[in-house]
Amino acid sequence: VQLQAYGGGLVQAGGSLRLSCAASGRTFSIRGMSWFRQAPGKEREFVAAISWNGGSTYYADSVKGRFTVSRDNAKNTVHLQMISLKPEDTAVYYCAADSGVVLTTLSRRYEYWGQGTQVTVSS
Repeated sequence: VQLQAYGGGLVQAGGSLRLSCAASGRTFSIRGMSWFRQAPGKEREFVAAISWNGGSTYYADSVKGRFTVSRDNAKNTVHLQMISLKPEDTAVYYCAADSGVVLTTLSRRYEYWGQGTQVTVSS
């Protein structure tokens, strides 16, 4: 499975961005999909996750109410709609996918990772 994340950019605080991640290859094996982010000098942290049918979603407390994760299985794509962006949201955002049955927020459980897309929020 290969994951390609895109949609990052530079935005002012309070603005919006929509990230997307396209999967290719053995996509039939994908179940949970997630977004993680890593800011300079910090560890990678969980942002949002969505189950294979979209019926379950998880969010980090820091993004609840501002970020929405969704997926389109017909297009093998997962999206992250981000509104009311803050400077502290600045990071490289990574999409991840796994084949496990149980949706997880743990990065070590994800088998496949995209290359990351930079999001910069200016104050």
